This record gives sequence, structure tokens and C-alpha cells, in this order.
Amino acid sequence: MLSFVNDYSCGAHEKVLEALCKINLEPNVGYGMDPYSERAKEKIRAACNCPDAEIFFLVGGTQTNQVVIDTMLQPYEGVVAATTGHVALHEAGAIEYSGHKVLTLPHHDGKVDADDLRQMLKLFYADDNHEHMVFPGMVYVSHPTENGTLYTKKELSDIAEICRAYEMPLFLDGARLGYGLASEETDLTLEDIARLCDVFYIGGTKVGALFGEAVVFTKKNMPRHFVAQVKQHGALLAKGFLLGVQFDALFTDGLYQEIGRHAMEMAKLLKEVLTEKGCVFHQQSPTNQQYIVVENGYMKELEKKVRFSFWETVDDAHTAIRFVTSWATKKEDVLALRDIL
Repeated sequence: MLSFVNDYSCGAHEKVLEALCKINLEPNVGYGMDPYSERAKEKIRAACNCPDAEIFFLVGGTQTNQVVIDTMLQPYEGVVAATTGHVALHEAGAIEYSGHKVLTLPHHDGKVDADDLRQMLKLFYADDNHEHMVFPGMVYVSHPTENGTLYTKKELSDIAEICRAYEMPLFLDGARLGYGLASEETDLTLEDIARLCDVFYIGGTKVGALFGEAVVFTKKNMPRHFVAQVKQHGALLAKGFLLGVQFDALFTDGLYQEIGRHAMEMAKLLKEVLTEKGCVFHQQSPTNQQYIVVENGYMKELEKKVRFSFWETVDDAHTAIRFVTSWATKKEDVLALRDIL
């Protein structure tokens, strides 16, 4: 059966697996204190042009979002996100479970709007009762967004400017960052993101790694005793060298960029196929996630031969579904989907 259900349903890129196999019987220091993790950090610093970046490797996206948000916020603070933000919708209340409220703003194609953010903060501090309310302590964005859209350099710069004015960290979720950076429609670079954000992460789980996310603190702002706090969250991997080895491989000889470009080439072909077959797009996405609207009966027939994701109910007769390409998607898979459609 063809699968376009997500970008983490296959194992890992062969070069990542080769790197893991190569060190399999080699004894290593635990908890990310190994030479492979240090080497990977240096490569990431160079790629970000951020020599002072502090980097820590974690296992998965939800874990990373919760650890970063919880360790950077005060107990009385919450995190601002779009209503469609991953932390607001698809993390089972992980942020609230840590004691921090997700403060939502209306989304604009999945994105936080700078004007909305500015107005929210202005109204909050103008309220005489704000000491009795949850303080907005951080802004969360993702690139790509949950809707597959991308922030422009100006949009992210405007949000960053507001965060600086209110002394709030700007946190960018980069679970699919490799695909966003490879999009033909982006004007943001990894260097731009490191400059504008206080913390972000480079996703590996969805971009060629077996598992893993690289958290990058860009302003010498890693929370104090971060290792201890990570361990309190149950998020400290004893075999941390497995994360370091993978990111060392991903940031060697441009592999991370190569993986991103391949997925985007497959997404472009997928979009051409969907257009050719007269599919109605639910929303326009310049990344590896493509969304169409189908009649429910057609969807039932299609899912007998193709795996895809339910996105949302459009009306009683129609459903929005999502197709996702990845580092593992083959051209022949997309062409086989065309035949099925």
C-alpha cells in the first residue's frame, strides 16, 4: 500500500543508519557528553553562523516543546501561539500539564500575526487586573506551520521585534524545518532564524533521523542547570551519543539540505499530480504537506489503496485530507498515486 500519511513513518536515511552501525559496539560516554555530540554541535553552530549557540539534543518534538517552554517560563507565565499551533492543538495538553497555559491568537494561514500579538500584549498590560492573570511569557511559532505555510523574513522579524520590546523569548518549533528551508518560496535561512529567535530546534525525527531534535539556544540563554531540568522531565537519554551521531551525519556534506530538497521535489510533483487530477485544494502549502478536499465516499475508496491523514471535516459530505512527502518518498510512489487517483 502506498503511504503519504506523514514524514516519520520510515526508519532513517541510509547514511544516518550507516553512522549508527559504525559506532554500534563502540563504548561511549552517556547523556550527550560524547565526542560525536560535540562534533555535531560545532557543525550546527557553523551552519547557523552562531558560534555562541548552546545546543542540546532531545528525542522528540512534543518532549522538546514541553521541556523548552517549561524551563524558560516562570510559573505564572504562559506561551502565546496561534489557535492552529501544534502546542495548542496536537500535543494532548502537554504544555498545560507542565503548568503553563497556551494563550492563543487567531491564525492567519496557520501563522501568528505581529499586529495581533502587539494588540494582545498592549491590552494585557493596560488591564489593571493583569497581576491576577496568566502572563504572556513567550511566543511560539513553527516553521513550517501546522498548515504547511511559511513565515517570511519580515513576518518573523516583526514578531521578534515585539518580543524584544516586551522581553519575551521567541521560540521556533522546527520539527519540519529542513523542508521549510528547502521550499522554493522561502526567504528565511537557518542563519536568519538563529539571529531572530531566542531558541529554536532543528527537527531530525521528520527529516531523516531515526529520532531526535537539536535545540539551539542562540543568546547564551540556556536555562540554568538545564541537564538537571531535562532529567526531571524524564527526557534525558542515557545513550545520548545516539542523538549526536545522527546529527553529526545529518550535518556532514550537506545531507540535511539534500534530504529537504528531495522531499520538496516530491511535493512539487505531488502537487502537479493533484492539480492534473482536478483535486480541490483545502489550502495552499509551499512545503511537503499538501491538503485536498474529497467526497467522503471517494475517500473511503481511496484509503483502500493509499495511506493519508485525516485533516478536518469540511461538511457532511466532504473531508479535508493530507498527503505528506519525505526524505523516503520515491518518484514512482507519486506516479503510482496518480494512477490510483
